[in-house]
Amino acid sequence: MQTMRESWTDERLDDLNDRVSDGFRQVDARFGRVEGEIKDLRGEMNERFDRVDERFNRIDERFERIDGRFERIDGRFERMAARDDEQFGRIDERLDSIQRLIAFGAIAMSGSFLAGFAALASQL
Repeated sequence: MQTMRESWTDERLDDLNDRVSDGFRQVDARFGRVEGEIKDLRGEMNERFDRVDERFNRIDERFERIDGRFERIDGRFERMAARDDEQFGRIDERLDSIQRLIAFGAIAMSGSFLAGFAALASQL
């Protein structure tokens, strides 16, 4: 490690200046920064961002189509639910009529048994 000196000589300042300039040249070379290429680089970046925007727009269109499909499916489920409610209502009506038939049958049979027992009792 070099020790710090109290004063800077012209040679040392020139050397530092050269080293800094070399460093910037290396950075410019690394990033391809030559006169006019900065605009080209910006243009290329803008083109890439435009392509990314196009991709996102296509993705958005796909999501819109998917949303439309889900809305159609929701409509189908709603129609099915309405139809099922109607069918269950008809089944409930049928079960109610069967229940009434069973009740009237039980009353009729009970009446028949009572009439039969009364006829038997009167013959004794």
